[in-house]
Amino acid sequence: MSTAAPRIPDSLAALAVPLGDLSHYYRNPRTGDLESITESLATHGQYKPVVVNKGSLTGRPNEILAGNHTVKAARTLGWEEVAVTWLDVDEDTAAKIVIVDNRTSDLAGYDTQLLADILTDLPDLAGTGYDQAQVDDLLDDASLPAPIELPTDGAGTGAAATVDYLQWGYLQWSSTRVRVTQNEVELLNSLYKKFVDDHDTDLGFGWHVLNEEHLASEEEVGQ
Repeated sequence: MSTAAPRIPDSLAALAVPLGDLSHYYRNPRTGDLESITESLATHGQYKPVVVNKGSLTGRPNEILAGNHTVKAARTLGWEEVAVTWLDVDEDTAAKIVIVDNRTSDLAGYDTQLLADILTDLPDLAGTGYDQAQVDDLLDDASLPAPIELPTDGAGTGAAATVDYLQWGYLQWSSTRVRVTQNEVELLNSLYKKFVDDHDTDLGFGWHVLNEEHLASEEEVGQ
C-alpha cells in the first residue's frame, strides 16, 4: 500500500526554512492554479526548492522569486517549512527572474499524443493537475492516422473505400480510448472471423465479445 510522500524529502531537508521568514514577490504578475499546486504538494511533497532573494540589494528581505504559489499552497496545507535556494540580486535581475520563470512555462508545449498516453498509463490522476474529463479531451484531440485505403466488395467495381476514422491499435467508445497490442488485434480478428463464419453476419459481434467471451474466460478461471 502506498504511503504519503514526505513534505520535504531528505535530499532537500537541509534547505528548509520557516514559511514565516518568507515574503511574496511584491509585484508578481503570475496567477497560478493554486488548487493544482496544493494537490501536487499534498500528493508528492516538495520536489524542488523555492528560489528566494536575500534582498540586500532591493531592501525587501527574503522575497520569493520563483515558487510564490508553491509557498501559498504550503501555507494552505498547514506546512511550517519549505526548502529554499538563495540568491542576492538587484531589482532588475529579480524582476527578470520572476518574469522568465513564468515565461518559459508559457512558451513550452506538449506532444499531445504522448501526454495522453502517459496519463492513461497511470493508475490514477492524483497529483498530475489533470482530471478524467481533461484526459478525455486530450484523447479526442489526438490526431488520427491518415485515411486508410481499403478495397470494397462492390461487384466488379474495383473501387477503394476511404475509412476516415479507422484507428489501428485503439478501441474507443464514447470518450474512453484504450490501446490494444498487436496480439490483441490478432485475437479480435480471429474472434470476428469465427463469429462471422458461424452467424453469416457480424451483427451482434460486440455483444458476443463483451458477454459470451467474457463469461467463457470466467469459467476457465473457475476451473
